[in-house]
Amino acid sequence: MPIIVRGIGPKRRRMDGRGPQSSLLRVECHKIIEQGKAMAVSFGLILPNRAVILGAVTVRDLFDLAAQGEASGAFDTLWVGDSLLAKPRLESVTLLSALAAITTRVRLGVGCMATFAHRHPVLLAQQWASLDVLSHGRSWLVVCLGGSNEAGAAQALEHTAMGIQARERIGRLEEGMVILRKLFHDQQVSHHGRFYQFDGLTLQPSPVQDPCPIWIASNPTGLTWRGGASASETVIERSFRRVARYADGWMTNKVTPEQFGQQWGRITTMAREEGRDAAQLSNALYHNININEDRQAALVESKTFLDTYYTANFSPAFVEGWTAAGTPKQCIEEFQAYFNAGVQHVSLRLTSWDQRGQLKRFLHEVAPAFAA
Repeated sequence: MPIIVRGIGPKRRRMDGRGPQSSLLRVECHKIIEQGKAMAVSFGLILPNRAVILGAVTVRDLFDLAAQGEASGAFDTLWVGDSLLAKPRLESVTLLSALAAITTRVRLGVGCMATFAHRHPVLLAQQWASLDVLSHGRSWLVVCLGGSNEAGAAQALEHTAMGIQARERIGRLEEGMVILRKLFHDQQVSHHGRFYQFDGLTLQPSPVQDPCPIWIASNPTGLTWRGGASASETVIERSFRRVARYADGWMTNKVTPEQFGQQWGRITTMAREEGRDAAQLSNALYHNININEDRQAALVESKTFLDTYYTANFSPAFVEGWTAAGTPKQCIEEFQAYFNAGVQHVSLRLTSWDQRGQLKRFLHEVAPAFAA
């Protein structure tokens, strides 16, 4: 019996189960899903826009990956990253606008916009609304705090260059989200906050989507710049409360399925405490994948990729907790465990410089297991 999969985006999707192992993988995945509760799930493809700066891929490569990802039907979203000086790459809104011109179906997301606190919300509101118009309502904004000064000299320089204090990031993120929501569809908007003040603004154009989704990405229990160490319980509480109060959805990473289920439960409980309908909140997992019959080789290649991409030296355990690695069957089982825990969308980064090869393997050997 095939598995019905619906994305959290605007359209139902079908995935072509091509490849010699398609039937076998469908059967194995169906056995897995019978142990839990079938639910709506989807995949997104993360395009390595930092890799262009590193010289590992070209802009043409990014466009080709985007076109192949959309044509496959296996993905309902294309994702790009965001950073200014800490981890420089092609600027996210510019790249998403280019992708809007060469795609027609997939949603176009930034996950996450680490420079959100650096961007003036009035200008960003117009830029993002324009992207939503250019893409005919396919934009997906996921904001985050970016790194603290402790994350490194380049991150500290980024804050200094943009004229903000690292301690202001939380306030600017929350205030910026409020402003964007007002400007997207209200008329004659006034705002008098800690960081931004204005009167009588009407933004043009308005986004196609109403409301235009704004999510928050966070993982206070697995901080990347601390090698996966957790923040304090007070910080964790505030982080989850921020999602519950301000966001349309939550994106996270570096959690086990069990941890995800527990944390998502806390957020939805907080949302109800905030007077919101928790059923209207959505979630996503930002994850890595490397398909290789030798799981250890897949993890070694993933570590090499991630260390280079982030200018870091992650521990093997950190990489393993952030990557679906090994045979197609092992990857399928890992994704299914996340879906059973309540994950609705998985955005996938291919942790190999052989982006085309890994994409081909995912499409032929993993994606068919989740096809309708």
